[in-house]
Amino acid sequence: MHIAIAADHAGFPLKEALAAEIAASGHSVTDLGTHSEDPVDYPDFAEAAARAVTDGRADRAIVVCGSGAGAAIAANKVKGVRCALAHDTYTAHQAVEHDDANVIALGARIIGAALASEIVQAFLAAEFSREDRHRRRLGKVIDLEDRFGA
Repeated sequence: MHIAIAADHAGFPLKEALAAEIAASGHSVTDLGTHSEDPVDYPDFAEAAARAVTDGRADRAIVVCGSGAGAAIAANKVKGVRCALAHDTYTAHQAVEHDDANVIALGARIIGAALASEIVQAFLAAEFSREDRHRRRLGKVIDLEDRFGA
């Protein structure tokens, strides 16, 4: 699987560690920045990762900021992105299995590197169930996006 990853300055150290782990596990990784702890704006990096998914350069993406909330909100503004904020493995895999999440947001100031690694592993291993109830609900989410924008 090809994974895009991006972070703001607060998420930079965690992004670096996760990118290395993801690559070591056999996935290809596109690092969309930032590349230091110098202050930057999280929406720029969340958008870059989200667009990598919607334009087909990545299968899924990971965005990291201090809490994860801002990056999730920004990523979800990109049409076609379903970004879940996850601070636990259950949310990470269920967001894919039930909601067909294609981006996950992590809070570097909320979770440690070991838990972040487990969350990412759960996210990457999960697959959309394609069960009728989940497809029906996803259709309603997509309809909301079409009617009201991302």
